[in-house]
Amino acid sequence: MEQLFLKLGQIIGIIHFAALKSVNESIKQPELYYKNNLNSLKTIINLKEKFNIPDLIFSSSATVYGAAAQLLVSEDCNLEPPTSPYGETKQLVEKMIIEQLETGAIILRYFNPVGAHPSGLIGELPIGVPQNLIPYLTQTAIGQRDSLKVFGTDYNTPDGTYIRDYIHVVDLAKAHIAALTRLLSNSKTDVYNIGTGTGNSVLEVINTFEKVSGIDFPVKYTNRRDGDIESIYADCSKASLTLNFKYTLEDALRHTWQWEKGLHRTKAEAT
Repeated sequence: MEQLFLKLGQIIGIIHFAALKSVNESIKQPELYYKNNLNSLKTIINLKEKFNIPDLIFSSSATVYGAAAQLLVSEDCNLEPPTSPYGETKQLVEKMIIEQLETGAIILRYFNPVGAHPSGLIGELPIGVPQNLIPYLTQTAIGQRDSLKVFGTDYNTPDGTYIRDYIHVVDLAKAHIAALTRLLSNSKTDVYNIGTGTGNSVLEVINTFEKVSGIDFPVKYTNRRDGDIESIYADCSKASLTLNFKYTLEDALRHTWQWEKGLHRTKAEAT
């Protein structure tokens, strides 16, 4: 890693995305998550200091809030005990950054990134069975999966399914640019929620996808998964001072479906 930094020459900032990120997998393989997610950040901080790199953007997660005691959740909410090893690694890494870097770092707490580039040329292609709702949904709609599994229908929500805050990946990318721009003028270490401020249930997402795609597909309802919380969505008033998000949930699902269809056309042409 040091050889790479030497070859790159002057570096103005690091955007650290690299981490394992599945809540369900982290429950099954906690040691893997602690080792990978904590050690990678230690390496990045050491390189930042050694090469005198001024700025660091770290991709954290709404899982740091645990089963939040209030909605909307703001950056100054008390962090509840995490419901998974993944969430705990994010809490621990945030603590490392705040304690070791009084300046030169911004922590972005992602809520639920979804969508694809509007061109349909760049999207999400999980390895193996998807662990997140949207890629599983689109793979079911395209016929790659037999049915979409909905984990839990007995949550204390209007339709019984859990609620999340879905942020388009393009808006998420813009948030990183805005964060780095802010650090260039104000190096104070800080934390920002990156979401829309609106919660949507699993069934709302399914219904919205069927509306934008015109596709109906089989859905199977099963038990809750360990580590999933009932509801969480962001108070984005702090980030909204500098960010102007563009895309809706409908946009995100439309773009994802465009990507999925294009991916399968490419596969069909290759065979």
